[in-house]
Amino acid sequence: MYKWVLAFHVISVICWFAALFYLPRLFVYHAMSEDQISIERFKIMQRKLYRGIANPSMVATVVLGLWLVSMAPQAYLSQTWFQIKAILVVLLIGYHYMCLGHMKKLANDSNDKSHVYFRLFNEVPVLFLVAIVILVIVQPF
Repeated sequence: MYKWVLAFHVISVICWFAALFYLPRLFVYHAMSEDQISIERFKIMQRKLYRGIANPSMVATVVLGLWLVSMAPQAYLSQTWFQIKAILVVLLIGYHYMCLGHMKKLANDSNDKSHVYFRLFNEVPVLFLVAIVILVIVQPF
């Protein structure tokens, strides 16, 4: 059963990161848009991506991750690499909700961020991904 849960956990992580890579890119395009048709299109795309992929993937990632830990709590909870990874996941959830905040401002036409800001904001999940994968695979601590 462990390998099945692990497989679906990895799948949900991939889907979640795909959404976190693409959603801020939509913010970039939205912030650069000047015509109302494009702006409305980006609002719809952002909402559907967040609700349809990002949220379900995040929930699945967390639930399946907790399930994995519950199968072998001592093997995970006592490891420094896992504790750091857990902190990064909590921070990544914070980033996920920052995306929601930006999405709401863009939806209400009250955005105060430039496309340059969103280009930099778009790189943040890459840092999380690199750190988390290294922690899980290399287990340096």
